[in-house]
Amino acid sequence: MEAKPSSTSSSKFVDQLVVPGDVILDLSSMANQTIKLGGGLRQDGDSISVMKAGTLRFTKPNKYWVESSHKRYVPSAGDNVLGVVVDTKPENFLVDIKGPALAFLPVLAFEGGTRRNIPKFEVGTLLYVRVVNANTGMNPELSCMDASGKAAEYGVLKEGYMFESSTGLSRMLLSSPPYPVLEALGKKLSFEIAVGINGRFWVNASQSSTVILVGNAIQKSESLSMVQQKIYIEKLLKSIQ
Repeated sequence: MEAKPSSTSSSKFVDQLVVPGDVILDLSSMANQTIKLGGGLRQDGDSISVMKAGTLRFTKPNKYWVESSHKRYVPSAGDNVLGVVVDTKPENFLVDIKGPALAFLPVLAFEGGTRRNIPKFEVGTLLYVRVVNANTGMNPELSCMDASGKAAEYGVLKEGYMFESSTGLSRMLLSSPPYPVLEALGKKLSFEIAVGINGRFWVNASQSSTVILVGNAIQKSESLSMVQQKIYIEKLLKSIQ
């Protein structure tokens, strides 16, 4: 949806908690600019109002949307997720992906997978996998291959540590342009990160102290505004120099 406002902005609402009924823009006396409305917002006459609770976000040039942070993940085909093996069966691995039901990973859903080279995963193994089917009323199906049948980045995540987050934070970490906190940490520290859209991320580094610092900083950043994030990261990085 698009609307045309003037130079007047809704900056006082950006990065703030909003609830259904809040009016973030009044279009009655606005013109000359085009804005795009994302999820959680609607136009009622001359007003842009909130439809669901969450945090109002803005990205240049003029897009607004409400970001909701859910702990529960709803699987969708094509999602990249972090899963934990909870059981093994002759035909499948049962995997917890933080959804309403366990997912299954077929033992042949690996590049070059055959009955002779079935991988052996212990309970607790952390995997980076792709959701290939997520039909209502059925357990989601996973794969360790991309759409072309290649392993790509999928598979076991060794060492490191997995952190829990909301799905909203996961989406921010995967956003483009890069999430400012993640970008700032990456300029000063050496580490690997894998993010699942299901509210989990994995961090690995040569030193465990770096893993903990990065993971905690990312988790804390979700409750901060963009300005607060910048101040927090600057102080954090100065403290470790």
